[in-house]
Amino acid sequence: MPQVVAQGKLIECESQANLRKVLLENGIDLYNGGSKLINCRGIGSCGTCAVKVEGEVSAANWRDQTRRSLPPHSPTSNLRLACQTQVLGDVKITKFDGFWGQGSQLVWTPEG
Repeated sequence: MPQVVAQGKLIECESQANLRKVLLENGIDLYNGGSKLINCRGIGSCGTCAVKVEGEVSAANWRDQTRRSLPPHSPTSNLRLACQTQVLGDVKITKFDGFWGQGSQLVWTPEG
């Protein structure tokens, strides 16, 4: 079973599990500020669940690519939308600041 490391937690999940669901079901604070209340609930249109993913996940689908091509995101960033990402192997997740998680300051790291 793949393992997800996020916010100091080690979480096991099924292969091909949706990353957003895995994080939220395990108490990981995925959204910053007001995006906790105002987000698209996983359809890939708002971009507030953007995280840095290190490890084996699905290729970015058209929703992920399209939303991350719009400001404040950038298609060249190393972020992914958790709601559009499937976990395929062990991964480490990092969340950044900013309403959309696009900032440069760490909100939480894999270890803390």
